[in-house]
Amino acid sequence: MIRTTDALNYHSEGRAGKIEVKSSKPCITQRDLSLAYTPGVAEPCREIEKFPDKVFDYTTRGNLVAVITNGTAVLGLGNIGPLAAKPVMEGKAVLFKRFADIDVFDIELDSKDPDEIINAVKLLEPTFGGINLEDIRAPECFYIEEQLKKVMKIPVFHDDQHGTAIISGAALLNALELQEKAIDRIKVVFSGAGAAGIACATLYLKLGVKKENLFLVDSKGLVYHGRKEGMNPYKEFFANGDEPKGLAEVMRGADVFAGVSTAGLVSKEMVRSMAERPIVFAMANPDSEINYPDAKTARDDIIVATGRSDYPNQVNNVLGFPFIFRGALDVGATAINDEMKIAAVYALADLAKQDVPDSVLKAYGMETMPFGPDYIIPKPFDPRVLIWEAQAVAKAAVDSGVARKPITDWDHYRDSLEGRLGRSQEVMRRIIHKAQRNPKRIVFLEGTEPKILRACQTIMDEGIAKPILLGNRIVIKRKAAELNLDLKGVTLVDPAKHERLEDYALDLYRLRCRKGITRQEARKILKTDSNYFGAMMVRMGDADGLIGGVNQHYPDTIRPALQTVSLCKGTSVIAGVYMMVFQKDLLFFADTTVNIDPTAEQLAEIAIVTADTVRQLDVEPRVAMLSFSNFGSTRHPRAEKMARATRIVKERRPDIIIDGEMQADTAVVGEILNGVYDFNTLRKPANVLIFPSLEAGNIAFKLMARVGGAKAIGPILMGTSEAIHVLQRNCDVEDIVNTTSLAVIDAQEHKKCVLVERLVTGSL
Repeated sequence: MIRTTDALNYHSEGRAGKIEVKSSKPCITQRDLSLAYTPGVAEPCREIEKFPDKVFDYTTRGNLVAVITNGTAVLGLGNIGPLAAKPVMEGKAVLFKRFADIDVFDIELDSKDPDEIINAVKLLEPTFGGINLEDIRAPECFYIEEQLKKVMKIPVFHDDQHGTAIISGAALLNALELQEKAIDRIKVVFSGAGAAGIACATLYLKLGVKKENLFLVDSKGLVYHGRKEGMNPYKEFFANGDEPKGLAEVMRGADVFAGVSTAGLVSKEMVRSMAERPIVFAMANPDSEINYPDAKTARDDIIVATGRSDYPNQVNNVLGFPFIFRGALDVGATAINDEMKIAAVYALADLAKQDVPDSVLKAYGMETMPFGPDYIIPKPFDPRVLIWEAQAVAKAAVDSGVARKPITDWDHYRDSLEGRLGRSQEVMRRIIHKAQRNPKRIVFLEGTEPKILRACQTIMDEGIAKPILLGNRIVIKRKAAELNLDLKGVTLVDPAKHERLEDYALDLYRLRCRKGITRQEARKILKTDSNYFGAMMVRMGDADGLIGGVNQHYPDTIRPALQTVSLCKGTSVIAGVYMMVFQKDLLFFADTTVNIDPTAEQLAEIAIVTADTVRQLDVEPRVAMLSFSNFGSTRHPRAEKMARATRIVKERRPDIIIDGEMQADTAVVGEILNGVYDFNTLRKPANVLIFPSLEAGNIAFKLMARVGGAKAIGPILMGTSEAIHVLQRNCDVEDIVNTTSLAVIDAQEHKKCVLVERLVTGSL
C-alpha cells in the first residue's frame, strides 16, 4: 500500500525529483576543463561539421531519447497539463535508464495544438537519437505520430499506443497457444477506442486476427458502419456490423476480450457468455474492466491478464519501450517500423516459455513460475528481456533496411547487452563462452534437487557442459516433468545400480583400506553417499568434474573429494577463491573457504594457485598480500608472515606480479599505491587479494557481497588434480550455472596439463 505521504516524500527528499545529469568524463583538472570545453571541444565540432554521422561517435545523441508530452492524457489522471505531467515523464526516464541504460531528457510542451507540437518536436531532431511520445490524448496522438514519422529520420514511438499493443500481443499469442485456438478464427472484442485500443487492434490484425472478426466498442457502443456520433477516421477503419450494440451483446461468443477503457464495465455474466476457453485482458489502470478474482471465479477455463502488478500476467509497458529503443538506437535506426514491433512481440512470447531465473522468482516471492495460464508474459524485472527483445528489434531493423549501423557480429552484440546489465553479466558471459568451446562431463551430486535440475536445463540450452545427475532415475524424471524441463541429453546415474559400482568400490577400498574402510563398507558408502560416488566417477575418468553442496555443509562435500582425488602435482594446499564483481572492478578474494590460519609457506602456495586460476579466466593477476601493516610499518609476527609469503612467491614464481604486506586500501587505490608507496612492484591496483586468515577472507567476501554491492561468484576450489567445486548452501540457479562454467574451464585446464605431461614423458 503506497500512502500519499510516502509518494510525496519519495519525490521531494534529498535532491528534488527523480533524475539528474552526470558527467561521463572527468572534469577535475585544468586540462580536463580544456578538453571538455574550449579549446578542446572544437575538434569534435569540426569533425561533425564535415561528417554529420560522427555526432554519434563524439556526443550522447546515439543513446539519448526525448520523452515528450503535453499532459492531455496522463495515466488515469486525464488532462492535467504539462507541469503536472512532469513527475510521470521523469519516471519514464528512470525506467529507460534502469532497464536499458538509455539516457533521457523529459520535455513537457505547453500546447494542445497538434501542429505546434509537431513543429516543436521536429526542431529537436539534432539533439536526440529517438522520440518517445507520451500521454497525448487521442485522436491527436495518431496525427502527431504519423506526421513526425514522415519528417524525422530518427525513431518516433508513441508508447501509449504501441507499448500496450506489443505486450498484450505477446500475451495473446501465448494465451491462444494454451487455449488451443487459431488466431485467424477467433472473435476479438475491444473495449476502448483511444490510443491504446486502436494500436492494439491494428497490431492484432498484423498478427493474424481477421478484420471481420474484430469488434471495437467505445463509450457510445459498437463502432459500426454508418455510425455518426464520436467517430474519426481511425475508428472508421474498424467499423464492423450495421447496427448499434452494447458491450454485453458484442461479447457473446467472443474468444478474446481486450479492455483498454475504464473500470467495472464487464460483469461475471458477460464473461460467462464468452466462448469456451476465453481470454480476458482487462488492462484499464488502476482498476480493471473486471477485477482478476471475479474473472477467475466466473470461468474455470479462462486466462486473465490485467494492468496490475498484484495479479498474474501484468501487461506492463516497461516490458516494451526501453528494449525497443535499445535495439533501435544500437543500429542507428531511422524509424521503429512494424517489423521491429512484431519482432518484439515474438521475442517476449518466446521468452515466457523459458525457465525463470531465481533472481526473478525471489523478486516476486515465487518458488516456481512455469509457462501456463498464470504466466504468459515475462516479468518486468527479468534481466533477460533486454537481451531477447533488444536483439530481436535490432535484427528486424537491419533486415527491414532502416538501420544506419547494421550489426554483423550478433554474439558480440548480445555480450554488449549483457554488459549493460552489470560487470558480472559481462564477465560471466566471457567465462561461459570459454566453457562452451569444449564442454566437459560434470557430475552433480544432488541430481534430484529442483535447483540443480533447473540449472542443468540452462547448462544444456547454453551448451556449457555435459551434465551427469546422480540419484534415483524415476525421481529425477518425475521432478523434471513437474518443472516442465526437457533434460534430453543429460546422463542419469543411480549409484546403487551403476555398472561400475564394483570397480569403484575396489578402488575406494584400496585407497582407504588403511583408513578403516573394508571392501563391504566401501560398496555401502558408494551406494548411499553421492559425495563419494561422484568423486570416484571423477577419479575413475567417468566424469571430468564435480559440483555439489547445494543442500549440504561445505566440509561434508569437500571431505570425500579430498579423500579420493589427489592434490595437484607440486601443491600441498587447497584453497577457495571468490570472484567479486563490482560495477566497475573485478577482484579475486582468497583464501575464503578452507585454511583457518595458514603459514607463510601455505600463503605463498595460495597466492600462486590463485594467480594461475585467474590466468585461466583470461585475467592478468596482480597479487596483493594483505595485512594491517604497509611494507613493514608495523613490526608484528602476523605482518611479517605476509611479507615472508611475498618473498617466497617472488623466489618461486618471478612471473607473478605480487607485493606486500599492505593494507587493503593501499592494494586497491592507485593514488595510495603509487603516491605514498611508489616503490611497489604492482604499479596498478591489485585484482587478487590474499588474506592472512580464513577469518579475514570470509568476513571480507561476505560483507562485500551483502553491503558492498559486489556479485560473489564461486567459490572456486584450487589445488586439486581434478575439477572439484563445492557450492555454498542456499545458492540459486544462477550460482550453479556460473560455478559449472568455472568447473568446465578448470576441467579443460586439467586435461590440458595431463596431455602436456604425457607428451613430455612420452607416455602418449
